[in-house]
Amino acid sequence: MTLISAPAGYGKTTLVCEWIADCDRPAAWLSLEQGDNELTRFLTYLISALQTLSENIGEGVLSVLQSLQLIPTELAMTALLSELTAISSPFILVLDDYHAASSKEVDEALRFLLNHLPKQMHLVITTREDPAISLPRLRVLDQITELRAADIRFTFSEAEAFFNHVMDLNLSTDHIVEFQSLTEGWAAGLRLAAISIQEDHDADQLLRSFTGNHHFVLDYLVEEVLQRQPENMQAFLLQTSQLDRLCGPLCDALLLNPKVAGKEMLLDLERKNLFVIPLDKERRWYRYHHLFADILRRRSVEYYGANQIAELHKRASIWYEGSGFELEAFRHAIEAEDIERSSRLLQGRGMPLHLRGAARMTLNWLESLPAKELDARPELWVFYGSALLIAGKPTGVEHKLRAAEAAMEGVEQDARTRDLIGWIAATRATLASLMLTDNHDLAESNLQSAEAALQDTVLEDKTEGLVGLIGSSRNAEVRGTKGTNGIDNVIAQSRRALAYLRPDNLPARTASAWMLGVACQQRGNYAEAYEAYNEVITNCRKIDHQLMAAMAIIGIAQIREAEGRPDLAAERYRSALKLAGDLPHPVIKEAQMGLERMNRVLEDEMKGNRIEPLSQREIEVLELIAKGLSNREIAEKLFLALDTVKGHNRRIFEKLHVKRRTEAIARARELNLFMNTPKPH
Repeated sequence: MTLISAPAGYGKTTLVCEWIADCDRPAAWLSLEQGDNELTRFLTYLISALQTLSENIGEGVLSVLQSLQLIPTELAMTALLSELTAISSPFILVLDDYHAASSKEVDEALRFLLNHLPKQMHLVITTREDPAISLPRLRVLDQITELRAADIRFTFSEAEAFFNHVMDLNLSTDHIVEFQSLTEGWAAGLRLAAISIQEDHDADQLLRSFTGNHHFVLDYLVEEVLQRQPENMQAFLLQTSQLDRLCGPLCDALLLNPKVAGKEMLLDLERKNLFVIPLDKERRWYRYHHLFADILRRRSVEYYGANQIAELHKRASIWYEGSGFELEAFRHAIEAEDIERSSRLLQGRGMPLHLRGAARMTLNWLESLPAKELDARPELWVFYGSALLIAGKPTGVEHKLRAAEAAMEGVEQDARTRDLIGWIAATRATLASLMLTDNHDLAESNLQSAEAALQDTVLEDKTEGLVGLIGSSRNAEVRGTKGTNGIDNVIAQSRRALAYLRPDNLPARTASAWMLGVACQQRGNYAEAYEAYNEVITNCRKIDHQLMAAMAIIGIAQIREAEGRPDLAAERYRSALKLAGDLPHPVIKEAQMGLERMNRVLEDEMKGNRIEPLSQREIEVLELIAKGLSNREIAEKLFLALDTVKGHNRRIFEKLHVKRRTEAIARARELNLFMNTPKPH
């Protein structure tokens, strides 16, 4: 690992760029910024960066991240590392501006990566702050190279090369010594000084003003640089500074039909070294240097005022929405203080954004709104409660749900309000699942314990923990649960949710059906559980949600196991494993353990010669298999459809507890199934 840790403006990114340019190894580059500290977002961008090395890398983890279910950090990183280890040639991964994404869960992922770093992988981190990892341990093990501000600040000879050879200013030795001393070799200060001198060729005047700490110097020099730019360039810089990332069409949307296209302006900014950094090789997306953007934003508020800034954010939101970037559209709608637009975007075209990695953003926004605004939009109260649940704070959910119901009192029940009633029921079903107890007085205590357990994890999105807590009760013994806190309440609320939710509200319906299946399975009502799980499977085919479907199939397998049908249970466990593939998730281990358990049962049955009798037709098919005929030849011989023969094969194998033709023949001979068999007609 190489760690480059220094304050802003010391040229960390430039240093790594130049090093990689002279290095023979391929490199994956991830530029991080505020908001990338959500683990799901961080891993998504990390995998996208790594796919520049190998286009298929991390596809399994990425598909899980794009679903409703989150995965534990260790499982996600283990799956990703197994693919990285398979890359034979040495490569580099750069995490640029890591401080912007640092959070408990992202730091945990980094620590796990470092502890299992493949030998052919070189990790490079640039940051303004030391990451939360054990640097002393890495130093003792000689597994880290560190560069600090003292290592990368410009010396006199480097400053001279920069001023006189790169910027072609032909400054005197005295001028260079003074600039190098005043900036203490700070690369950003030297660059800003050079740009200012380029404009008026008066180094002495600049030196007289070039005093104070770095922040004051930066403010002064940005003022000097901005004032010397053409008016259209100044307007472009100030207005587009509201964006975290920039591209030509987005800039055009903000400036409303500018004379110079946004793409050309960005290329011009890059040529002029005006603190714009390309984020891809195609020069499509850029970002401003963080400090430069901060100062541009301060000036833009002073110059345009809050109303015009809000209008810029609204234009950005409209562009992002039209381009399919719903999360970014939502964020800019919030910045625009457009409650109506933010509310609509939050609904996410069928899947609310708080279910797609924006729970924290959603909660922060909703907490900032006065109650009257929420009352005017009951759906916000509903999403408020749902977002609290996703954040692992179930004790505060019921209050929001009651507020939603109060806001809907007297409102005519149209399709929209019925759907909200379904959402409320689905959320209450989750609460009831967390409160399950055989003692009514302990229900609230159970909810508090669940919240404590959820908050004990580092993940911001607690969906994984919620599923784990609910799923763990699936095989629990049911005792005398009471009143609304018992399992009957889970079933009642889940049924109510499915009765009221829109048919196309598949995420909420799928979750409700799964909870209904779990509760009915626990109650021993296998018929309704089976029906609920089948709805989950059907919905998952439509929304491409492999993991939830696998969980439902496992539920059906457990029901078949409880019914004493190990053959059918084993088939379901195999189906769940096949559907899930190599996706890292605890549910996969549950299916593997179930299949192993059923295989042991079936093996014991085989040893005791306890098999289900074969039908006459199945014996005829088996005899032709023993003669070496193919499925097609058997179909022609018996005048059957090919699919019918295949169905006979599958049932024969299940009844004989075998997997191959040769095993079926040997087993049949062992059981004397070929004796006195009528000749096939």
